[in-house]
Amino acid sequence: MGKRRCVPPLEPKLAAGCCGVKKPKLSGSGTHSHGNQTTTVPSSSSGPLQNHQHTDGNNGRENVSDLTLGPGNSPITRMNPTSGALSPLTRPNGTANSTKNLVVTAEMCCYCFDVLYCHLYGFPQPRLPRFTNDPYPLFVTWKTGRDKRLRGCIGTFSAMNLHSGLREYTLTSALKDSRFPPLTREELPKLFCSVSLLTNFEDASDYLDWEVGIHGIRIEFINEKGVKRTATYLPEVAKEQDWDQIQTIDSLLRKGGFKAPITNDFRKTIKLTRYRSEKVTISYAEYMASRQHCFQNGTLHAPPLYNHYS
Repeated sequence: MGKRRCVPPLEPKLAAGCCGVKKPKLSGSGTHSHGNQTTTVPSSSSGPLQNHQHTDGNNGRENVSDLTLGPGNSPITRMNPTSGALSPLTRPNGTANSTKNLVVTAEMCCYCFDVLYCHLYGFPQPRLPRFTNDPYPLFVTWKTGRDKRLRGCIGTFSAMNLHSGLREYTLTSALKDSRFPPLTREELPKLFCSVSLLTNFEDASDYLDWEVGIHGIRIEFINEKGVKRTATYLPEVAKEQDWDQIQTIDSLLRKGGFKAPITNDFRKTIKLTRYRSEKVTISYAEYMASRQHCFQNGTLHAPPLYNHYS
């Protein structure tokens, strides 16, 4: 069983890219044994999941794929979101259990769209929203098109007040993800926005002490040069890629820049933190539907939420 922690023991404001670029085929790049099994993972020199930087230090950036954190006996209060003036969406995409009192809401995604829209069109930024401003580790993810290709995903393991945190990481993930060019106005209609709030951080007893599809994981390891590196995946990544635990760990090691052969003995040296997440996703079409009162004759005449929160 993992040992629960109230907050993740990570550097302040550690930024992390959270999503894989596309589903890679785990073939032809390197074979690693674990017990009686053999796992093939992407090589460190190529593949969509290798476009990440991993550095340590107070100002380090950690580009990683999806991850989630969970509270345990967390001081972060789980509460019903403060109701705002936003017309509620019927069933937010990405919400696993509609009966659970989730903190994350579709309004948070709408606020991210507001922030990005105002930035791209040169409007003043929207006023502060009415949903809770409690602090959480968080991630903002942008995907595009019918196949929902990743377009940007960055967040932080450090708990940030949601109003300022979502505003900051909306623009960081949309404009500064090193894997992609900045988002443009023309791409807005095809976008999907996801907000993930991370909870329930626990120290795992070993590298297999977590469940695929349930936990996000963050690993710390010493690479072949003796340098400590870190990498993370949000909970949905392994399930979406159809990976087992070993494949996920090995992919995450490659993502973190480990280039040497991966052995079972080396896997045992990994320090793993597991966590959970609350996630909600909405499309640009859903966002526009929630902002109809801001439009006249199909033309936007004011920043979407600038009057909404007055």
